[in-house]
Amino acid sequence: MYYKTERSVSENYIRKKTKISFLLFFVLISAGVFGWYTLQDQPKDAGALKPLRQGMEMNEWVFKNIFSTQNLSKTYSKDMAAPKVRVNGDAGLKSAADTAGWKLRLVRKAGDTSQISLEEIKALPKTEIIFDFKCIEGWSQVTHWGGVRFSDFVKRYGLTPQAAMNYAGLVTPDKEYYVGIDMASMMHPQTILCYEMNGKPLPMNQGFPLRLIIPVKYGVKHLKRIGTLFFDNNRPRDYWHEQGYDYYCGL
Repeated sequence: MYYKTERSVSENYIRKKTKISFLLFFVLISAGVFGWYTLQDQPKDAGALKPLRQGMEMNEWVFKNIFSTQNLSKTYSKDMAAPKVRVNGDAGLKSAADTAGWKLRLVRKAGDTSQISLEEIKALPKTEIIFDFKCIEGWSQVTHWGGVRFSDFVKRYGLTPQAAMNYAGLVTPDKEYYVGIDMASMMHPQTILCYEMNGKPLPMNQGFPLRLIIPVKYGVKHLKRIGTLFFDNNRPRDYWHEQGYDYYCGL
């Protein structure tokens, strides 16, 4: 039979260990407070403290280098889609929509701009996507959308040179909301120029007449009520990036 040998611990030993523990606790707390105040003194870069921005830039570099258009977001059956879809913000939607005269302003390059109607966009092959829409506020919801693959739109309008650039920029008609998105994500097969939700035309608060649905990004990149689409090798302006958020916003 095995008997456990008890160890006698002196009061001096306990007192010594307690002092070491309190000292270590004090050092760690002091280091945390010092680090916090040091961080607050750092300059800002595009709305975020510089060390935080550097961390986000590093994350973007990593995720852009492992990104693949072969990796698809999980999709669901129609019966799993929410009948009542949450709205993730109203920036760019506060002014009245020109429902009759709306046309997508497609800027190929300076001095080369086209106006494309919703009917022309609907004439392209339709694609539906049912996926888990994720918002940076912390909620997600399975939602059902319909529209045209951005890659099909690129082919139809001869945008191959533009699709070889680094970024696409999208802006609402009132210019109040704008996003910049890396071209690899725009050309992902699940990215669509969307004109339907749950099989019906988009509601006003969901971006009627046309919005972006890009399942590989958080909701802040899914710009509602697209007014202008353009291309650039440099990063276009991005509304939430200017507020201190990650530019890439990838999932």
